[in-house]
Amino acid sequence: MTVGQLDSSIVKITNSANKSEPLPNDKLNFGKTFTDHMLTVEWTAEFGWAVPEIKPYGKLEIDPSCCVLHYAFELFEGLKAYRTSDDKITIFRPDMNMKRMNKSAARIALPTFDSEELISLIGKLIEQDKHLVPEGQGYSLYIRPTMIGTTDGLGVAVPDKAMIFVILSPVGPYYKTGFKAVRLEATDYATRAWPGGCGDKKLGANYAPCVVPQLQAANRGYQQNLWLFGEEKYITEVGTMNVFFVFKNTETGKKELVTAPLDGTILEGVTRDSVLTLARARLSPEEWDVNERYFSILEVEERAAKGELVEAFGSGTAAVVSPIKEIGWRGKDIQVPLLPGEQFGELTKRVSEWIADIQYGREEFKDWVRVVADVK
Repeated sequence: MTVGQLDSSIVKITNSANKSEPLPNDKLNFGKTFTDHMLTVEWTAEFGWAVPEIKPYGKLEIDPSCCVLHYAFELFEGLKAYRTSDDKITIFRPDMNMKRMNKSAARIALPTFDSEELISLIGKLIEQDKHLVPEGQGYSLYIRPTMIGTTDGLGVAVPDKAMIFVILSPVGPYYKTGFKAVRLEATDYATRAWPGGCGDKKLGANYAPCVVPQLQAANRGYQQNLWLFGEEKYITEVGTMNVFFVFKNTETGKKELVTAPLDGTILEGVTRDSVLTLARARLSPEEWDVNERYFSILEVEERAAKGELVEAFGSGTAAVVSPIKEIGWRGKDIQVPLLPGEQFGELTKRVSEWIADIQYGREEFKDWVRVVADVK
């Protein structure tokens, strides 16, 4: 392999002195517990990628003038590994995350890398801590690859030093309340992303500014923001997730599954792509349209009034699928139908089951699953 490229064939491994015992599933809070090891890879403009290191989980040492601290040279990804019924550890669609990670890196002048090499390195990291991958539906190993600029100095310039690090967190369901529908506040007083910006990249700088609007919505009794854009009030995303709506044409009886198009303001969600791909493969085209198009909160309001709003849900790696039951808009609440006595709509539940069956190895679909370890 060319000198300076990311290379998984040579890895320096330092084993942790302590081997953690798996926590009971009911003690796994999202992103609070980490495994014994981490992966780090240094990069310099002069020499490229250095030898990757797998070492005990611990603190990073950076200079106070480091460019990531001052100018947000930082990006990350989120993906999951699953323990299947035959005790294999698999990762769900890692190639999609690596592709997006490289796009994010290029957008903020950080180095790119060979996707397959980083997937291989993540597999080797998981191999060290495979006993900590939890068992059971809804439980998984959350994988957080991150890249930061590490150049020292306060000048704003292209970083000549960078680092990839990967940490692992055994997790349970994202929401402790379980698979329950949430209330959203349609938000037009703050903007998540805009044309020509970086809303389609997974940069840390995209997330912190969204916290205050979320707190404001929470103070009014809503769990998340439904982000709107422009005078048209187009629906873009929900919280940190992509969002889907189901409408029904009362004249023809045909249903439509719709989500916002990838126009540079929408995150290219891996779960979003999975939902669209599975829906197009499994829903009858005589009964369903599956569309990526612009639609607004005004359309949702109008169609709800006409009885044409069927259901809605968010999609993302952490929660996978999150049902929606209500949307606050201009002082009123738009009611989103749920199945009688349930906390979800019919398609929401089906989509959740489709994806879970693939993730946990109960069903094969395309090449979406990579086996990275065997627990036995």
